Amino acid sequence: MNLAYRDVRHNLFRFVLTCLGLSLLMAVVLAMIGIYNGLVADALNIVKAPKVDLWVVESGTQGPFAEASQIPADTRDAVARLHGVTAAGSITYQTIEAPFRGETLRLYVIGYQPGYPGGPETIAEGRGLERSHFEIIADRKTGLVVGDRLRLGRDRFTVVGLVEDTMNSGGDPAVFITLRDAQQLQTQLAPPAQRVLMARGDGNGPSAQSTVAAVIARLDPGANPDSVAQTVRRWKHLGALTQADQEAILLQSVVDRAKRQIGLFLGILLSVSAVVIALIIYTMTMEKLKQIATLKLIGAPDRTIVGLIVQQSVALGVVGWAFGLILILLIKDGFPRRVVLEPVNAAALGAIVLGVCILASGLGVRAALKVDPATAIGG
Repeated sequence: MNLAYRDVRHNLFRFVLTCLGLSLLMAVVLAMIGIYNGLVADALNIVKAPKVDLWVVESGTQGPFAEASQIPADTRDAVARLHGVTAAGSITYQTIEAPFRGETLRLYVIGYQPGYPGGPETIAEGRGLERSHFEIIADRKTGLVVGDRLRLGRDRFTVVGLVEDTMNSGGDPAVFITLRDAQQLQTQLAPPAQRVLMARGDGNGPSAQSTVAAVIARLDPGANPDSVAQTVRRWKHLGALTQADQEAILLQSVVDRAKRQIGLFLGILLSVSAVVIALIIYTMTMEKLKQIATLKLIGAPDRTIVGLIVQQSVALGVVGWAFGLILILLIKDGFPRRVVLEPVNAAALGAIVLGVCILASGLGVRAALKVDPATAIGG
């Protein structure tokens, strides 16, 4: 006869209610783990998306993500001629807010040259950019669909394709347009400002085709990225970062503080969870002291009492963890930021919960073993 099972059946409603409360706590912990992973994944996603080996930026900067970077647009031709470079493309990045159907969309606009590195590798729906102007590829998180028309600056763009999971470190969904459109958007002035420039005799305003944020390059499999980067640095007006350098900058500079803050909050949540589990198990044991005294009175061995407490403790933790995992998997796509949960994360939390339950049951076991069998008679 399994005493833990019979006790759970006898107090099934309370057990299920306790598991539900614990599962909500586990769901919060898993959500924080997923948000932490999502923050890192989003930060690296933009820099990994072009699948390049070298980033050529403005000298003295760590652009184009950690710092602003502007280099001449014709730099691409010079980089493409370097030994070991197989393909090079110019690229720009900017964050804008665009009106759409009565709402304001915050977008991360990536301008690239179709046919060169920098564009989306996989189109989930629709097609890539085919025209040189006024076409846009958007991430699904924007809420846009193929065929929608969106106003950027003074021009209207038609959504021709959709991509998935392409966001910057701030969680803003990305959109892709041609480099020429992006340069025009960056330097486009409002009509009043344009009239002021014309009155000053500068009717053309800033040049829309003069600069880009970076030039990205793919190298031969046998080429050494550090060696090619060193060659670029000899040009005094340019700097160069390898793919590994760029990823390290993103993690150590752009998202470091947010990552540490979420990590600290996650540690606090895990500590609170451990305390809550220990208190629940201890309280459940204290409520059964008279029954435990009765078991001792009729000659039940200590191992039976220990098994009762430990088995209930483990069952509580496992059921709470399982319900919490199911809950977060059902609702994670509704979060404003991407939640990335890997199987190893769920397994690690399960192992932690199991260990906490076993350790927490020690408090209950200690209290149970100290119970005097005469308590059962005393009432």
